Amino acid sequence: MSPDVGVVVPAYRPDPDRLRAFVESVAETVDPIRLRVELDDPLPETADALSGLPATVNTVPERRGKGRAITEGFDALETEVLAFADADGSTPATSLADVIGPVDGRAVALSVGSRRHPESEVIAHQTVVRRRLGDGFAWLARRLLDPQLTDYQCGAKAIDAALWEEVRGELRAPGFAWDVELVALTHARGGRIVEVPVTWVDAPGSTVAARDALTVVSELIAVGRRVNGEDGAGSGGAVVGDRPGVRSPTGNGGDE
Repeated sequence: MSPDVGVVVPAYRPDPDRLRAFVESVAETVDPIRLRVELDDPLPETADALSGLPATVNTVPERRGKGRAITEGFDALETEVLAFADADGSTPATSLADVIGPVDGRAVALSVGSRRHPESEVIAHQTVVRRRLGDGFAWLARRLLDPQLTDYQCGAKAIDAALWEEVRGELRAPGFAWDVELVALTHARGGRIVEVPVTWVDAPGSTVAARDALTVVSELIAVGRRVNGEDGAGSGGAVVGDRPGVRSPTGNGGDE
């Protein structure tokens, strides 16, 4: 990696031992100049368990949603390459480095990890229900959006900071559909996108559950309407984050 890479790890009530091991692995393998954990609504003992990490741990006493947590983390990085990885470590640090590589080398604007890429290695699968939900989500996303990817929501992506500044103000989805909106807005601005095969080890106890399916689909449809200009909102509406002059969403709409 170049010396100007920053990584955000969004976490909502994580397993502290798993998160600690993952963050230490990212620090050693990726060696980012900035490494930041966005920790939402933690249990009292979690913050203590994470003390001494080779990262900045930003603790927030509420559940912001994955998208909002990453957005606010990216805003704090100030690096040329911005990346994030899910706190459960399902995408290991070596694969995160692979995802960052094309953006770090300035070959693409947005690099997307993919569990469904033909060259990906899935060591531990998700449950059948979650696999079916993921397949259905990807199928629907390909029909609502122009970018045709095999996997829109793998928990590892990297983006060029200049492009981030362009799309950041248009992001509306604070929850799980944030990933998809980032992809769609990058494509709409002509940014080159690449899918990178990853090693995937599904972590038990994910905060994404079957009960979230309707919320995620609703967010996806809303993203499709916004990006395709069908909602009549134009550039107005709530924007994820708290920059001066920008309104924040009234609800979380998702989680880490």
